[in-house]
Amino acid sequence: MNKLKYSVNINATVNKVYDLMLGISNKSTYEQWTALFNPTSTYEGSWNKGGKILFLGTGENGEKGGMVSEINDNIPDQFVSIRHYGLFKDNIEITEGPEVEKWANGFENYSFTENDGITTVTVELDAIEGFLEYMNQTWPKALAKLKEICEK
Repeated sequence: MNKLKYSVNINATVNKVYDLMLGISNKSTYEQWTALFNPTSTYEGSWNKGGKILFLGTGENGEKGGMVSEINDNIPDQFVSIRHYGLFKDNIEITEGPEVEKWANGFENYSFTENDGITTVTVELDAIEGFLEYMNQTWPKALAKLKEICEK
């Protein structure tokens, strides 16, 4: 696993950025910035600590797929830690086997800090070799979209 890190400064309060990033008040705000990863990106489940959450999208073949994850930690307006432990494919949760083992127990962490009305969002995540270029291209664009949404 490779550790990747991205950050963005947003001219908005930490509470607003946290809410819009996770889609707490309105899931569509989450779907807008994550559309850069997949135009049909969404989630099903809970952002509560210990909660199960599925990160889903429709693939080129029209089938729903994504990741099976757990919210390892959630301190509102400060920190969210997501542990990925499975794949969602063909309407089945796959939590073991060679496809999952490559990246099982990879983390995706979001940190939020506010200073004088500017919120810094830092994303740290584990990525497997085949996804490094994709992540390095897509995460900065997704965070720019999040910034645009939050600064409206």
